[in-house]
Amino acid sequence: MSGIRVWVDGALVDAAAPAVSAVDHGVTVGDGAFETAKIDGGVPFAMTRHLRRLDRTMAGLGLPPADHDLVREGVEAVLTGEPIDFGRLRVTVTGGRGPLGSDRLDSALTTIVTAVPHPRPEPGGAVVTVPWVRNERAATAGLKTTSYADNVIALARAKEQGAVEALFANTRGELCEATGSNVFVVTDGVVRTPPLDSGCLAGITRELVLEWCAREDLEVREEALPLDVLGRADEVFLTSSIKDVHPVSAVDGRALPLPGPVSTRVREVWDRYVEKGMDP
Repeated sequence: MSGIRVWVDGALVDAAAPAVSAVDHGVTVGDGAFETAKIDGGVPFAMTRHLRRLDRTMAGLGLPPADHDLVREGVEAVLTGEPIDFGRLRVTVTGGRGPLGSDRLDSALTTIVTAVPHPRPEPGGAVVTVPWVRNERAATAGLKTTSYADNVIALARAKEQGAVEALFANTRGELCEATGSNVFVVTDGVVRTPPLDSGCLAGITRELVLEWCAREDLEVREEALPLDVLGRADEVFLTSSIKDVHPVSAVDGRALPLPGPVSTRVREVWDRYVEKGMDP
């Protein structure tokens, strides 16, 4: 990936150079947490909320909280220089050096910050459902960990079918989330999204959509939804740090309006509140 900037534990490093121990627990067993924030006009969006969620994931993993001052030092380092007009900022914190098994050592955490330019999202795209499920009772349910193999496999399946995202059900057969996005559906004029106990990630964009739509008297319900709601929804949209509010043009080949009227209103609310500041 061209143009990527990398900072590890206090120093900028060449993206192609070795910078993390081969026995780092994040490498050997995926023992770590990460956050992805969009960069817009050279500024990261909602950093305070991302750092709070990072700490929730660290606590869920049984790891100490990240050093916010150190993370912000890394963010400043990768964003200094030529401004990134639009891009992706990633903060990764791992358990540090460990054994080759699942036990941990009393090691210092490894802190990595990266940034890279990214194309602005397309106005919408198709999604597909996949046969694999989220386990809403897993120890890592709702945590943003570096163990992302399920997502890699599912997203590859979606791309093979010409889609931009893959949607998971949970073990109860309920709609859960996408590989890197939360999902919303519109039925009977009401916006609905799976609750956190479905096993989905507490997305930052999801959180802000819920807050901001409530202020504008636009009803958004968190409720358990059967997976087959996708076959009768009038509109579907995704939310994520990079995509913001992203209308879905088709689900498993069933065409949807792009964008629909309710999705358009949600996007208008989003755009209006984003204009008020980059760290809501």
